[in-house]
Amino acid sequence: MNGQAAPRYTRIVAELRQRIETGELAPGDRVPSTREITRQWGVAMATATKVLTELRRQGLVRAVPGVGTVVEPGVRPEQSEQSERPERVEHPGRPAPAHRSPTAARRRSTADQALTPERIVGVAIAVADVEGLAAASMRRVAAELEVATMSLYRHVADKDALLLEMMDSVFRQWSFPEEPPEGWRERLELVARMLWEMFRRHPWLAPTLSVTRPQMVAGALPFSEWTLMALDGLGLDPSTAFTAHLTLFNYVRGTAVNVEMEAEAEALSGLDAEEWMASQEPALHAILATDRFPRLRHLATTGYDFDLDGLFEFGLQRLLDGLAVLFEEVARTAAPGNPYG
Repeated sequence: MNGQAAPRYTRIVAELRQRIETGELAPGDRVPSTREITRQWGVAMATATKVLTELRRQGLVRAVPGVGTVVEPGVRPEQSEQSERPERVEHPGRPAPAHRSPTAARRRSTADQALTPERIVGVAIAVADVEGLAAASMRRVAAELEVATMSLYRHVADKDALLLEMMDSVFRQWSFPEEPPEGWRERLELVARMLWEMFRRHPWLAPTLSVTRPQMVAGALPFSEWTLMALDGLGLDPSTAFTAHLTLFNYVRGTAVNVEMEAEAEALSGLDAEEWMASQEPALHAILATDRFPRLRHLATTGYDFDLDGLFEFGLQRLLDGLAVLFEEVARTAAPGNPYG
C-alpha cells in the first residue's frame, strides 16, 4: 500500500456494488444514471461515465435501450471476479476454475454428450441478445455450454449456419391468431407490431436480415404469407402486393436497426439517449445561435421528447394511410377479381 487515496470513481463503484450485492438494488433495478451520479456524488460527467463502465466490466449491470443501466439478472457477489473472462456470460453459482481438473474434464465430457442443436442455438441467442451478435462466437457459445469448441461443429456447420438457425428459432417463437382480425389495416398492424416487438427483444436481428439478399429462413415465411393474405381481395396484382409487403417489412426493420445502434452507443459511452443529448446541448445551441435555423432553434429551446416506439407508431400509421390511398385507386381502375384465385 502506498497510502494514496483510491480514485473517486472506484469508491463510487464500491458503494454501488455493495448496494447491488446486499440486494438494495435488485436484478432489473435501474442504477443511477451518469447525470444522477454527478449530482449525488458531485463528480464530473467523465467520472460518472467511468463508474458505469466499470460496473459493466465487472458484470454487475447492463444497458437496456429505453430504460437505462440496470442490475444484471441473477447477479451475485462472486461474479465480479469472473468478469475478467470476456468469453463467458456470467451465471449464478458457476465460478470459473483456475485449472482443468479431472472433475471438470468429466463434466465437459457429460456436457458434450448432452449437446443438441437446440441448446447451441438457445445459448447463442441469449449471448447475442445481451452483448450483440459479435459476442456470439462459436468459442463463446462453447464456453457457455462448457464444451470444447469443436463439439459444436458436430451439430452446426459454421457461424453462418448458426446465425441462420438463430434467426429461424426467433421467428418460430411467434405465432398468429387462428382468427385474424377484420380488415386489411388491422391485419397489417398486427404483423408490423409483432415484428417490432421481435426486433426489440432481439436487437441483433434487424441488422442481420437482408432485403436485397434475403436469407432462407423458413420460420419467417408465415410473416410474409400473413401479409399477403391481408392484401387479398384488394385488387392488387401479385407483384404489387409483394412490393407492399416488402415496403412494410423494410419500414419496421429499418426503424428497428436503431435499437442495436443505441444499445452499442450506450454501452460504449455509458450515456443513455437522453443523457447523450443533454451533453450535446451546448454545441447545438452554439450552432443555432444565428438566425439561419429559426425553426430548429425554437425546437431546441422548447424541447423535443424523442421516443423510438412513438416514431415507429407514427410512421406505421402514415405508411398504412398511403396504402389505403393506393387501394382506393386500384379499386377504381382495376378489373374485379382476386389475382390469387
